[in-house]
Amino acid sequence: MEPAEAEFLAEKELVTIVPNFSLDRIHLIGGDLGPFNPGLPVEVPVWLAINLKQRQKCRLIPPEWMDVEKLEEIRDQERKEDTFTPMPSPYYMELTKLLLNYASDNIPKADEIRTLVKDTWDTRIAKLRLSADSFVRQQEAHAKLDNLTLMEINTTGTFLTQALDHMYKLRTNLQPGESAHSQDF
Repeated sequence: MEPAEAEFLAEKELVTIVPNFSLDRIHLIGGDLGPFNPGLPVEVPVWLAINLKQRQKCRLIPPEWMDVEKLEEIRDQERKEDTFTPMPSPYYMELTKLLLNYASDNIPKADEIRTLVKDTWDTRIAKLRLSADSFVRQQEAHAKLDNLTLMEINTTGTFLTQALDHMYKLRTNLQPGESAHSQDF
């Protein structure tokens, strides 16, 4: 899966906007949205929030977790724990990128939020690399990937699957009692 595909999935997440226009309920394949009334908050998918924001039709309210104090707690907890801690959203990295790119004027302390999310991402990726290294060194057959997001798995997925494939081929070629005919090149 490409990062753009993970971002596409993240765009389906709901965020709250405050529209500055009136519109009755709209019926879409993915479900009904609205009604839209000026000054009244309404939940919409990120893709629609960005579209309306670009057309200056709404103000975006950041998700509850997109707050400096909460993100500092998340970052500090991630640094303390040896295992991966649950993230506030399965698409925290993608949502941060999208919302800060298109609606940073609606998000207080946007630069601090960007830095905190990047720090958390870096900590988690470093843990993931160490886990993968340990996994390969100990010649494990399976791993438990609790609390990882799709983008994090995507980051090391290709490398890890190729490494495991090579390990499998090496192990099967070193099995005693097998003839040279069974080797897979």
